[in-house]
Amino acid sequence: MIECKHIHKVYKIEDIETQALKDISFVVKDGEFVAIMGPSGSGKSTLMHIIGCLDTPTSGEYLLDGKDVSKLSDDELADIRMQKIGFVFQSFNLLPRTSVLRNVMLPLVYAGVPDTERTKAAEAALRASAFPEGFWNHHSNQLSGGMMQRVAIARALVNNPTLVLADEPTGNLDTKTGEIVLDTFQRLHKEHGRTIVLITHEPYVAEHAERVIHIRDGMIVEDGKVKNRRIANHQRKEV
Repeated sequence: MIECKHIHKVYKIEDIETQALKDISFVVKDGEFVAIMGPSGSGKSTLMHIIGCLDTPTSGEYLLDGKDVSKLSDDELADIRMQKIGFVFQSFNLLPRTSVLRNVMLPLVYAGVPDTERTKAAEAALRASAFPEGFWNHHSNQLSGGMMQRVAIARALVNNPTLVLADEPTGNLDTKTGEIVLDTFQRLHKEHGRTIVLITHEPYVAEHAERVIHIRDGMIVEDGKVKNRRIANHQRKEV
């Protein structure tokens, strides 16, 4: 699935160089649920951008599904993002006066998928994210934060991506609501076999994954299975 080989990332502004990533190497297998955890300034956001094909490394190789994407053009990276990666962001990024169903369909609209097919795909993605059918025609600005994040998860799933990449997905949510969102990720992993990479600075959130990669000062300092994994409360109460 994901293979990073000796990834380095250097940002250069005039004569000043900043090394954001230093010799990063790891593998994420199909169907794994991995958290990448680190404090602000650790390099985890830079790593997320490379994994999500939003940026390329200065040196090293990044393979996604066996294809080296580290040297692709911007247009080629955009195609990879559309076809293989589903993004879930902290800020939801939903259109406020647009229905839930339409928000989920948007990636398929941009991809030119026929209306009937994209409606079916959006409905399937909403069911996979455990979003209640009674709210499908509500506008996103009528929803709670937890429900908006599950719409965002459904939108990430609608293209049937190889990888779901979640960037601080509970950052704007209270603890109880965050648990429901983390429950959604755990069910997607367990019941649907999704490969999930979750970016966070919170140990509590990272412990919901199977494995945690700790990054600090641009380097991996620890990589291992979660010994006392937290299981989210499997509630279906809407918040």
